[in-house]
Amino acid sequence: MSGQGTFVGMPAFPEAAREAVADERLRGNLRHATHTIRAKRAAAVAELADWAELREAGRRIKDHTLRHLDHYLLRLEEAVTAAGGTVHWAADAAEANRIVTGLVKATGESEVVKVKSMATQEIGLNEALEAEGIRAYETDLAELIVQLGDDRPSHILVPAIHRNRGEIRDVFRSEMKEWGRPAPEGLTDSPAELAEAARLHLREKFLRAKVGISGANFMVAETGTLVVVESEGNGRMCLTLPETLISVVGIEKTIPTWRDLKVFLQTLPRSSTAERMNPYTSLWTGTSDGDGPRAFHLVLLDNGRTDTLADDVGRQALRCIRCSACLNVCPVYERAGGHAYGSVYPGPIGAILSPQLRGTASEIDASLPYASTLCGACYEVCPVAIDIPEVLVHLRERVAQGGPATRAGNKVVLRPAKGHAAERAAMRAARWAFGRPGVLRTGQRLAARTRWLHPRTLPGPGRAWSATRDLPPVPAEPFRDWWERTNGGRNDGGTPQDREETR
Repeated sequence: MSGQGTFVGMPAFPEAAREAVADERLRGNLRHATHTIRAKRAAAVAELADWAELREAGRRIKDHTLRHLDHYLLRLEEAVTAAGGTVHWAADAAEANRIVTGLVKATGESEVVKVKSMATQEIGLNEALEAEGIRAYETDLAELIVQLGDDRPSHILVPAIHRNRGEIRDVFRSEMKEWGRPAPEGLTDSPAELAEAARLHLREKFLRAKVGISGANFMVAETGTLVVVESEGNGRMCLTLPETLISVVGIEKTIPTWRDLKVFLQTLPRSSTAERMNPYTSLWTGTSDGDGPRAFHLVLLDNGRTDTLADDVGRQALRCIRCSACLNVCPVYERAGGHAYGSVYPGPIGAILSPQLRGTASEIDASLPYASTLCGACYEVCPVAIDIPEVLVHLRERVAQGGPATRAGNKVVLRPAKGHAAERAAMRAARWAFGRPGVLRTGQRLAARTRWLHPRTLPGPGRAWSATRDLPPVPAEPFRDWWERTNGGRNDGGTPQDREETR
């Protein structure tokens, strides 16, 4: 994985998805998991009569914070520093990795334990630590499975969603001994036995590690408090036992006050794990004598976020609280899986977040805005009301047409991506025709009268579209002609062709 979070060697989404769709076991694993999670989520959300009001409150809090992010980040830094922590600012992945590796090396330690953190995956921190001789141990169960299997995460909430229990058992049996305590003899695929094997394997690491690395779900600017919500207790161990704690957090995770946190602690667990509240909600503010880590470092990560913030339409992606609800309802994700997105942020949110954080210069990032049917299911379940279809269309325009954007803090004019010349020509022709009513009417009448000659599939570049879709039939007459002939449908007897077809 590169420093910007792109999986090296990944093809564009259509090619990667084509291979994934052909994997029947993968599709079965995804179908079972996503359907189960989204059904439970729907039941949990239905329990709250004020869910719509909570959703709107979350949207407004996030939008307010993003509009005044400069103010709240400075307030956060002041509060963290006053509580005994140290704040570091990282403009990009390379700077964040340098800061973290430097902090770990300063302790003299050669291993760290990690709480599940998408920000550290985004910047490729594990690889950066390994290059400096430091071994990072993932402690979240799903992340442990991914790490032991030399795999990649494929889901925001359940990174190993593409694995079934039998596969996990085989990974534990063959790989645990290379990383520490081996799997128990005779390990089966029973969930209880798999969880116990992971607990025993990780316990020695928790008790030995002197350095912990985390992300955070939220940062409260008012008090400098960081919040991690999780279900297994591994986060609590990583956040309290090590002598040094380093948290790498995207700047968009800031919220103004404790009162605002109350909203998200209701919406996040229901949207992610379908629980009324998380089993473990850990909060820490700086350092305290005799309790928890003696040194706390907060690394505030930009890495494309201020560029995204400069986009009036695209900035709403920064509202995301990483609940993964959009993945579990997306028909594209369900069939293609997370690896096809070539990023630690898969699914609908990844399709709008990754091309903004990384730009659309690469083949895979230029293809991600098209990895959607625009059905809108993602918007309906989003607990902070991100209009993902709107941003997808906005990014498609950027890919096909180019235009103004912000990259690395500078205003630039992007060139259109390769492969969209036919699309641009078609759109220009459509704009010309729609701007001339006479031309449009003539074209519609000609299409209706020659409809028996129309092909079943499109030629040239259009073949990619019609290869998996039926072309809509052309009506026997244009709508305007029908409207005039029938006086708006009040005396519609149908055209002779229509009457013939109904016999």
